[in-house]
Amino acid sequence: MDYKNILIDREEHVAVLTINRPDKMNALNDDVIAEMRAAFDELESDQEIRVIVVTGAGDKAFVAGADIKELSTLNALQGVAKSERGQVLMFNIANMNKPVIMAINGFALGGGCELAMAGDIRLASDKAKLGQPEITLGIIPGYGGTQRLPRLVGKGKALEILLTGKMIKAEEALQIGLVDKVVPHDSLMDEAKGLAKAMANLAPIALALIKKCVYYGLETDLKSGCTFESLQFGAVCTTDDMAEGTKAFLEKRKPEFRGK
Repeated sequence: MDYKNILIDREEHVAVLTINRPDKMNALNDDVIAEMRAAFDELESDQEIRVIVVTGAGDKAFVAGADIKELSTLNALQGVAKSERGQVLMFNIANMNKPVIMAINGFALGGGCELAMAGDIRLASDKAKLGQPEITLGIIPGYGGTQRLPRLVGKGKALEILLTGKMIKAEEALQIGLVDKVVPHDSLMDEAKGLAKAMANLAPIALALIKKCVYYGLETDLKSGCTFESLQFGAVCTTDDMAEGTKAFLEKRKPEFRGK
């Protein structure tokens, strides 16, 4: 598929997906959502790709929000449909078998903050600002913001951010758990790619199963989560990667994982 609004660069087992609308602060319109859904489907099925990094083009914005012009004309049914299309993308990202690192290089507001929250690990530039300013437009988040934000930062802080629409700087986002690490702006992509490459050298099936266990456990009780973990542990014991990893450890060498 030819993409008009995103770029995909592949380097060994890592793919970098860049939302490429810098003149629009990389805002998420319907076309971008559709292209990203197709791109993540493509990357999910690409056996050579093990880790994905997502960022925005330019130095100002990761994703500055949704396209306000599109939002301004929606009726109720169109609003539901638009929200659901965006949520499908966010669930596709969260449910991928491959880790997704969000490299937040600037403004991550509204849909941009929701996109960041759908990833597994969030690295932020020290110039980044995050928030859910929908309330200032008389609307609410529609791509999962009211659900993922409390799960990450707690009910009280989430409500403060959602009900005021305020932006927070990267350091505060780190303190409340909205991002996982803050790095100097010029080092962001090197940091993200370095992390991605380190993870890409690990066992792909184990990476996928760890994601499944964590996300399943967050939505259930501890005992059920541990039972699910035991089942996945049993499954991973049948893989070639498990045999290779344990053999390499005993032989005091670096393992070569093949995702089998």
